Amino acid sequence: MSTVLIIGAGGVGSVTAHKCAMNADVFTKIHLASRTIGKPNTIKADIKRRWGVDITTHAVDADKAKEVAALIRKTKPAVVINVALPYQDLAIMDACLETGVHYIDTANYEPKDEAHFEYSWQWAYQSRFKKRGIMAVLGAGFDPGVTNAYCAYILKKYFDKVRFVDILDANAGSHDKGFATNFNPEINIREVTQEVKHFNKGKWVKTPAVMNEGSVHFSFNYPVAGPRESYLLFHEEMESLAKNLPGLERLRFWMTFGQNYLTHLRVMESIGISRIDPIDFKGQKIIPMEFLKALLPDPASLATKYTGKTVIGCIVTGVKDGKESTKYIYNVCDHAKCFKEVGSQAISYTAGVPPVIAAMMVLKGIWKGAGVFNVEQLDPEPFLNTLAKNGLPFKVVNYKPLPAKIGK
Repeated sequence: MSTVLIIGAGGVGSVTAHKCAMNADVFTKIHLASRTIGKPNTIKADIKRRWGVDITTHAVDADKAKEVAALIRKTKPAVVINVALPYQDLAIMDACLETGVHYIDTANYEPKDEAHFEYSWQWAYQSRFKKRGIMAVLGAGFDPGVTNAYCAYILKKYFDKVRFVDILDANAGSHDKGFATNFNPEINIREVTQEVKHFNKGKWVKTPAVMNEGSVHFSFNYPVAGPRESYLLFHEEMESLAKNLPGLERLRFWMTFGQNYLTHLRVMESIGISRIDPIDFKGQKIIPMEFLKALLPDPASLATKYTGKTVIGCIVTGVKDGKESTKYIYNVCDHAKCFKEVGSQAISYTAGVPPVIAAMMVLKGIWKGAGVFNVEQLDPEPFLNTLAKNGLPFKVVNYKPLPAKIGK
């Protein structure tokens, strides 16, 4: 019986709040906060209608640690689930440190004025969280998060060491928009326009961004979804997995993109509308990316007409008793079923359910310790089994390793 404070009321935050309400035996009091009260109140009404559960809503500026700390003192949660913007991670971590409350997020920190993300800023909190006697679980969404747990699970159940990992993320769904991003446009576009890198034999190898000439891509035959063009991309779980998986030699992340999406990215980049530095416009400073975000559809609005499925998983090659083999562990999630259950599309669903299960693991003492942890450092089995009971089951099959040299 615990109180939870969820910070962030976008598409992912909505799913997180719904799933907490669906597990009201664990989360007996649910608080939902965002910069303005409108979205939390809309979610509150939907939760009451669907599940008959009352939640409490708040307005908070998550950029301000003192304001977040004041809200924590007011609501007295056992855990804070941060599904706000990655720029706000450190302020919320500071607030949790100040108040002695466990912390969970789904995306690592990145500075607002630089398209660059890494764990170093958050890993630097290790000694402070350890001294305070509280846990910070980083990147507990799907990727990162469940993909980390997939790797840890395969290692635990099948191997003595892991040699190769390929993470593959396919959105085989469609909506009625000419161009839209499946989660926060600002974060999404910053992520996919960055220089790509993958891990090979102890080094990070760089290749061009997905929409640029020379990007690495190939067609992968996904379960249920079929063949999809998949592009090499740098993703944040790679940084921690490269550090924490014993014996790892190669690590790659692949994501599907359609030509329409890539063409829009190229145009936006070429005309400067995706810039994150301020420009002068009629005597005032504006950031083009923020203006673009206002023009694009709200990712939450896509859910009503989204069809198809997502397929996300890991192909893991490892060694057991001197014998090498490969396993493919993955989840298939249906956009329409997610909408029917919680009113959201599958991208938000796959990101919003896992932090709820991570919070359960912490509150029940299944995951315990003091300090800052990535998901693969914690026991994956109870996490994945509970996740499967909450809408995100997984399947493990024998597979063949992807070639060392692959793509166009």
